[in-house]
Amino acid sequence: MKFLNRIGVLLCVLIISASCQDDFDDLITPTSNLEIQNFVWEAMNVFYLYKSDVPNLSERSSSDADFSEFISSFDSPESLFDNLLREDDRFSVIVSDFRVLEEALQGQTLSNGMRFGLVLIQDTNQVFGYVRYVVPNSSASAQGVERGMIFNQIDGTLLSDTNFRDLLAPEQYSIGLAELQNGQLQSTGESILLNKSNLTENPVHIATTLEISGQNIGYLMYNGFRSNFESELNQAFGDFVANGVTDLVLDLRYNGGGSINTAKDLASMITGQFDGQLFAKEKFNENFDEESLFFDDQTANGENINNLNLDRVFVLTTGSTASASELVINALSPYISVIQIGTTTTGKFQGSTTLYDSPDFRRQGANPNHFYALQPLILEIENAEGFTGFTEGFDPDILLEEDFFNLGVLGNPSEPLLARALQEIGVGFQRSSLRENTTRSINLDLKNVGESEMHLPNYQRMYINN
Repeated sequence: MKFLNRIGVLLCVLIISASCQDDFDDLITPTSNLEIQNFVWEAMNVFYLYKSDVPNLSERSSSDADFSEFISSFDSPESLFDNLLREDDRFSVIVSDFRVLEEALQGQTLSNGMRFGLVLIQDTNQVFGYVRYVVPNSSASAQGVERGMIFNQIDGTLLSDTNFRDLLAPEQYSIGLAELQNGQLQSTGESILLNKSNLTENPVHIATTLEISGQNIGYLMYNGFRSNFESELNQAFGDFVANGVTDLVLDLRYNGGGSINTAKDLASMITGQFDGQLFAKEKFNENFDEESLFFDDQTANGENINNLNLDRVFVLTTGSTASASELVINALSPYISVIQIGTTTTGKFQGSTTLYDSPDFRRQGANPNHFYALQPLILEIENAEGFTGFTEGFDPDILLEEDFFNLGVLGNPSEPLLARALQEIGVGFQRSSLRENTTRSINLDLKNVGESEMHLPNYQRMYINN
């Protein structure tokens, strides 16, 4: 992107301005925290979106006499990084091993393949998990784990609001299944042993054409905007085109985001009639000019985009729908009708990029003495009408909560959220035929408290590809 190409110009200016000052690098001991913390401050000073709101960035310079003392006052790179964040920033991250981050951005993680949500029974400390879906060719798929399974124990210990993170961390554990009986969660006595391994997940989880009442309706469950799977995404739309799809249900309910460029390509696949028109604008801190992104007819790898030329799309969402998923909703809204079904999204409109300890902050030439990298917020993104800042997320046009105890089968026309979309499309489904959400009728006050991906360094990221 042009933004990344301009980094070199900016760095030349910074280097020239610093050349007349004491060379702080001469004071650094290799592999020390001081070396890493110098990189952390310099990277944040150049790129951080909210730089002007952070006194230790906006009012301090690496040429200050007390700069060495300042960064030495922090006991770790993480503590310095935290000090340099605006108070309300809940998305910027620092990682001690960028190799793990890079793998996660490509869909490669240490995982047992069970994608789950975690729910607190309020007024108690009890937590239970529910299986959202299972990644093919994983331990979970081999052991017969299925969407809709409920578990409330790990290795025989009941999940609670204080232990669930630790209990779910090991590479091997068993889940103890449970079910709802007379309005109470009861153990079934059945357990399933799961093992984590290096697993690559194709984010195109389901792509199918539903033939209902003489109409061909595309259903796409898409779980992550990953540039290395753009060919698979484009092929899914090629199949939709070949099948004569006239409406699309885009299922982003568990999609926490990813590549901005892939989000642009997905929007171009849904439409096609807006090639060359403004998709969105990226706005940076005072060091950089804004950039415009445009609907395109080719993917980043040069493939011709398969597009549907739709003037409306039905999007399924939950509180796990974040960042690049919200970008697609926001960027399409000025151009076509976006009918959102489900619950309110996360509320993330800022993007990041991975910054390495190298002269131009790119991967090539990264300091061999450590593996630290940053993914700070570096941009806000707005749609063609200038709309951004939706911190509370996007509220659905049609509110429909998932029923943890009756999730339905993904891609099946009777699955509640999909069925509601089909009803709106007008293919014979009646509201009365839909099973009502039962979470309010079982006398349990429930609150989502986590999900299987929450520990990953790419969780709810939206980023510029390096």
